[in-house]
Amino acid sequence: NCNALKKLGVIPTELEMVMGLKDALSQGLFKSLDAFADPDRNPLVRFVFPDEAEKIEKTLRDLGFDKTINQVTGKFTRAMSSAVNTAKPLFFDAIKNMSFKEAAKILVTDTPHAATDYFKQEMKTGLMTAFRPIVDSTIRTEGADKEWNGITKIYNSIPFINKPLENNLTDFIAARVIDLMFLIVANEEEQIRSKYELRKTDMMRKVFTWAEGELKKRLQKN
Repeated sequence: NCNALKKLGVIPTELEMVMGLKDALSQGLFKSLDAFADPDRNPLVRFVFPDEAEKIEKTLRDLGFDKTINQVTGKFTRAMSSAVNTAKPLFFDAIKNMSFKEAAKILVTDTPHAATDYFKQEMKTGLMTAFRPIVDSTIRTEGADKEWNGITKIYNSIPFINKPLENNLTDFIAARVIDLMFLIVANEEEQIRSKYELRKTDMMRKVFTWAEGELKKRLQKN
């Protein structure tokens, strides 16, 4: 029966499941910290204007503000990188303090980044609050806030602009960094779920190998 198998160590205990999940998320965080530490070699973590702001960037480039945009994005990238570096302990504390109430559900699923999704949902608000002052001071050190104000002035003075550019650079960058971090963590979790050699700790090997077997059984039943 199930309890006998648990005693034999075939089925991971709930604590082991949580530890395996935390190991996987930490491995993903190390990956993202490495990426942010060297943005020149990782285009993914270079600052790009997201969504709506992409149109803004195009408008400004079309008007001949290439140099200004390049200066600003360079500063944003450096600000993101140093903010992440300073905030390193925040992310690891967030994982350490997490209780995965539904560890088995998060492990045995066909959603390849279920743990990351859970982590993001639980932690994003708290991380944003703790991360804001760090981002704020790095932006000011870089002088990126002055450059951004210059850009918003140029953009907001263009006739026929429906939506003025918002001045709060801190939130803009903090949200972008956190999204990018989670993107890298999610990608690593996906890899850990599918590739045995990426399960770098005994606990990860135990719980993800078990989860893989359980998922196969479930898919065969269906």
